[in-house]
Amino acid sequence: MEKLDLKEAIRSAIQTEKDAMDYYNFAAEKAFDERVKKTFELLGREERQHALTFYNAYPGDDLPAFEELMAAPPDTGSSWWKSLQRTLVGDFDERLVLELAIEQEAQLEKNLRAMAEKIDDAKVRDIYLANASSTHQHLLLVEEDYRGLLGQSS
Repeated sequence: MEKLDLKEAIRSAIQTEKDAMDYYNFAAEKAFDERVKKTFELLGREERQHALTFYNAYPGDDLPAFEELMAAPPDTGSSWWKSLQRTLVGDFDERLVLELAIEQEAQLEKNLRAMAEKIDDAKVRDIYLANASSTHQHLLLVEEDYRGLLGQSS
């Protein structure tokens, strides 16, 4: 992978993690079930941390400061934000938000693992794989909350 391509891949990863952070932060503000709210808050913090690991691996100096990036408004064109908008048609629906989070986390894990296979830089590849593993844990946590909301045991 060319250095320019690597830079673009990492830029994209930073934005995707920020999109996930924005999704969870918004959902946490709207959630009424305390367990689900705490999960969304936790995931929002972890997505921010994922973005930071990619930011720190970025091989250039042409990005704004990390805090500035994270403070930017949500990308309303992202798949995360578009899926969240589906929940706002009527009353806020935690069940639907969790279902959409399951879809998004599964897709993100798949994308992170696929990108890792394309990256020659071992350090950056390891960051992708570590974030994919963490994303898998997010998926499991969201699935657990979903089952809990439906009254099913784990």
